Amino acid sequence: MTVRVERDGASGVAVVTLDREHRHNAIDLATAGALAAAWQGFRHDDDVRAVVLTGAGTAAFCTGVDRDVSVAQPASPYSVDDPLIAVGPKANDLWKPVVAAVNGMACGGAFYLLGECEFIVASSSATFFDPHTTYGMVSAYEAVYMAQRMPFGEVARMSLMGTAERLSARRAYETGLVSELVEPGELVAAALRSARTLAGFPTAAVQGTVRALWSAKQAALRQALDQAPALIALGNLPPADQAALFTGRRAAPEPRVR
Repeated sequence: MTVRVERDGASGVAVVTLDREHRHNAIDLATAGALAAAWQGFRHDDDVRAVVLTGAGTAAFCTGVDRDVSVAQPASPYSVDDPLIAVGPKANDLWKPVVAAVNGMACGGAFYLLGECEFIVASSSATFFDPHTTYGMVSAYEAVYMAQRMPFGEVARMSLMGTAERLSARRAYETGLVSELVEPGELVAAALRSARTLAGFPTAAVQGTVRALWSAKQAALRQALDQAPALIALGNLPPADQAALFTGRRAAPEPRVR
C-alpha cells in the first residue's frame, strides 16, 4: 500500500498519507493510481467533508515522480504521458477542501499536489525546491502551479535555481505559499484543526466556495498548462542525459537555504 487513507467519521475528515517513506514519498505509477482513486472516492463519500494530505515520516512530504519509473514519452511535442497529470484532487473533480501538511522536503512533482490543495500548513523544518533545471528538464506544470500561489519573482527563482537553493518554511510563509507555520510535532494536529472546522460547516456552502475560488483563476491556469507538453518536449534533455546528471547529484555542493 503506497497511499494510506484514514477516515474519522465523527469529524468528517479523511487523512491521506503518501506512504513511501523509504523513497521520500516519491510517486510511482501505483501511488499515482491510488491517489486518483482516493480523490474520486471522496467525491461520493458524504462522510468525508474535508481532507488532510501529508507524507509519511519527517524527511519529505513528497519528492515528485520516482526516478525509477520509466514512462515512454510520445514523439509529438503536443502530448506528454505524464504519470503525475492526474494525482491532484482538482484533476479528479474533487471540490471538497484539502489541507496540505508539509514536513521535510517538498520538491518537483510535489507541486502537482500542493498546487491543487486549498492551503498549506508546514512545519518549521520544511523546505521547498524545484530540481528540474539542474537535471536538464523543463519545469512546466510545477512552475505554472506555483505561479498561482507565489509572487512571480519568487517562483521564477525557485524554478530556475534548481537544486542550488531551497526555500525555507519561513520564507515560504513570508511569500504566501504557506498559510500556517508550526513546530514539526504539531503539524498534523494543526492541519486537522483547520480541516475539522471546514468539515463542521454546511458542506454545500464549503464546496461552492472552493469551486468559486478556483474559478477565479482556472481559465488562466488551464491556458498555461496547455502549453506545458510542447515546452517539455522542446526543452528536456534526452532521458539518458537526465539520468547521468541525476546520478552525479551527490557530488554537488550543499544547497543554500534561504
